[in-house]
Amino acid sequence: MNKQAVVSKFSHVKPGDTEYKGGGLRDFFLYRDLGIADATGGQVICHLVKANPDLPPEEGTGWHRHECEFQIVIMTKGWARFMYEDKSTLVQAGDVVHQRPGIAHYLYDYSEDMEYLEIVSPADFKTVDVPPAVDEVPAPTPWR
Repeated sequence: MNKQAVVSKFSHVKPGDTEYKGGGLRDFFLYRDLGIADATGGQVICHLVKANPDLPPEEGTGWHRHECEFQIVIMTKGWARFMYEDKSTLVQAGDVVHQRPGIAHYLYDYSEDMEYLEIVSPADFKTVDVPPAVDEVPAPTPWR
């Protein structure tokens, strides 16, 4: 039997099974665990991330990279603006972004209704601050 079969288990999480909570990587986002880290024995994490309505964007995430093998973001609602190295990128509902391992990025603006699905491997990936890729990052759009 291979390692995958030994550590993986069936998982089915319904909308009412888990709640959005703070305490994740960023205080200004709320996170909903989808049970995948547990189901895969830590091989993959999959969670929904949404804007915290009580904390509009002010400074964003700052420049950072993730120590991981795989990461995708699937924007399900609203939009977010990222700097990927020296390129400003608008990610809107329906867009899928593969963030290659180690890419320097900065999420600097997002809508009030922003929500995305994030899948990362391994589940316990590290986030590392990095020097700015550009001198200035645009200011966030004020919420109403």
